[in-house]
Amino acid sequence: AADADESQIRVTGDTPYTSAKTFEDLNLSPELLRGLYSEMGFEKPSKIQAITLPMILTPPYQNLIAQAHNGSGKTTCFVLGMLSRVDPKVAAPQALCVCPTRELAIQNQEVLLKMGTHTGINSVCAVPTDTGNYVSTSRRGPVNEQIVIGTPGTLKKWMSTRVLSTRFINILVFDEADHMLAQDGFKDDSLRIIKDIQKNRDDCQILLFSATFDENVKQFATRVISKANQVFVKKEELSLDVIKQYRVKCPDELAKVEVLKERIFPLAEKLGQSIIFVRTRESASMLHSKLEAEGYKCTSIQGGLKLEDRDRVIKEFRSGLTKILISTDVLARGFDQAQVTLVVNFDLPTKHSPEPDYEVYLHRIGRSGRFGRKGAAFNLLCTTRDEQTMSKIETHFQRYVPEVPSEDAFETVLKDAGL
Repeated sequence: AADADESQIRVTGDTPYTSAKTFEDLNLSPELLRGLYSEMGFEKPSKIQAITLPMILTPPYQNLIAQAHNGSGKTTCFVLGMLSRVDPKVAAPQALCVCPTRELAIQNQEVLLKMGTHTGINSVCAVPTDTGNYVSTSRRGPVNEQIVIGTPGTLKKWMSTRVLSTRFINILVFDEADHMLAQDGFKDDSLRIIKDIQKNRDDCQILLFSATFDENVKQFATRVISKANQVFVKKEELSLDVIKQYRVKCPDELAKVEVLKERIFPLAEKLGQSIIFVRTRESASMLHSKLEAEGYKCTSIQGGLKLEDRDRVIKEFRSGLTKILISTDVLARGFDQAQVTLVVNFDLPTKHSPEPDYEVYLHRIGRSGRFGRKGAAFNLLCTTRDEQTMSKIETHFQRYVPEVPSEDAFETVLKDAGL
């Protein structure tokens, strides 16, 4: 089941809205309906779409803070929101979407282009570029595309140099909003962007979408975004139900590499694609070269790569050229690849050792099991500190994570996971 049943979704605010059973219920333009049915191949709204789209698309266009599972169709909610709120005849930015990473901005724009194929609406991606392809902000003409999707730094630069005018912006979206508003995330940039837009447009509709919201961020969001409808999923109902998690004990770091090569990969080859998450850029490069040297075809992505290399790696993985992708947390959030059935936490995500980063853990393992498909996650543990971190994760999510009992049990546990 891709969606929790309605009872798992809490809606607060006085809602005059009725849930949309079909896309026709939403008064969308024929061009958009055509995009949804023929380009996207959708049949009817998912749960989160059925609940939030009427809130997004119905005047007086109230603000929305929405949390929904990884892979439940959040992107469609805000992309459709942006496409329906802009006028293709006006050559000026009217919708803005802010994302934490370049990859996510590009992915969101791809969805927008596909869904908006028949609308005549134009969009531009405001993300960092490599020095070779760099066009200085001052040399760029003013943005006249109706929809702008980008990362906070580049957007702020475009706004402050007046390349991006906010005069006509009537919808502002934050994707992975918890990270965009977190103290150690992009909080200051996001607030600056909100203020800049509200100076011109105090009636601009703001949408916050994320798979996770911790309590601090939730309270902060509610303060910053006034009069918002709120839609939250019960925490336990997040993506942990379709994904089987396991712990794998390894005597030392080297043994982790061996377990990958000898136990996990031979099975993974038959299963679709795998993402291996590591803590640092160095580990990513180290693991990549070790595996390559032994003839495993894999690629790695991390923040230190040149941007065009990052794009190439993602393209190869998306097209299925490579089956195994090693990544730092640059891809933990929002990266959507339906074929990923296996996630390996080569290093557990920690905020500061041994305090786990629970949100990132949830995001990482949510890379598999997209849209209710089956998935499995292996956590490789080798120190007592790893064990402590794992136990805290179990307690936090109230999920028992069993150990893979013996070397030949990998096949069995993957069968259990439905793979």
